[in-house]
Amino acid sequence: MNFPATYKTQGVVLKQTPIGEADRVLSIFTRDLGKVRVVARGVRKPRSKLAGHLEPLSHVAISVSRGRSLDPIKEAETVRSFRGVRENLQLVSEAVYLAELVESFSAQDQPSPMVYRLLLDALAWLETNGDSRGLMRYFEVRLLGESGFGPELHSCVECRATLEPGDYLYSSEAGGVLCDDCKVTTGAALMPLSQDAIKVLRFYARAKLDEAASLNVPPRVADETERVLRHYVRYVLERELKSVEFMDLVRREAGT
Repeated sequence: MNFPATYKTQGVVLKQTPIGEADRVLSIFTRDLGKVRVVARGVRKPRSKLAGHLEPLSHVAISVSRGRSLDPIKEAETVRSFRGVRENLQLVSEAVYLAELVESFSAQDQPSPMVYRLLLDALAWLETNGDSRGLMRYFEVRLLGESGFGPELHSCVECRATLEPGDYLYSSEAGGVLCDDCKVTTGAALMPLSQDAIKVLRFYARAKLDEAASLNVPPRVADETERVLRHYVRYVLERELKSVEFMDLVRREAGT
């Protein structure tokens, strides 16, 4: 199959890595190509035409040439810089976390319009409305679901019995809630998950972003959903995301 020598697309810059004296390798989650790795040659030089248009978390339009190993960016233009996010340390820490989630869960060159829209909408929400723990949890739930790891919250993940209202235990290894009978036989590590927390997570799985981010969740329930989802994300990825420690540090310093 013959591919065009150049292509154009739009995407969000997830991360950048300096190479050589003046270049950067960029990971960009694009609208129609999914996650791509491209190189911006000479971008670190003072007079580079690309400089300023390829900052992390920016929504950019790029023109790219086909290369042997990495495709070089020929032209770049900022569509939306999300400057309001990048000028606020707490918002930056949360946006970087969202970007690292997408980077970690996305396969190379696998388009996902849902994830692309989710990331753009989340960054826009942060810039317009400020930080929201509900937004973080909503993003995790929807990204897990799109990636095939959506938590099972309606039936016992082992015996498939419908869960009656009540408090249960969550298994990251099994990927969902266990009923009272199955929790006795499992050897997996389990975490408490209250009825209120289950309701909130179910709501995140079906709600729109603005509804989820605006939901008034009691601190106890917010802590519970955060603890369970973080543990589950860490289990699925088999590592802790680098941005988690930074985000938590900024939050502690801000007293939130």
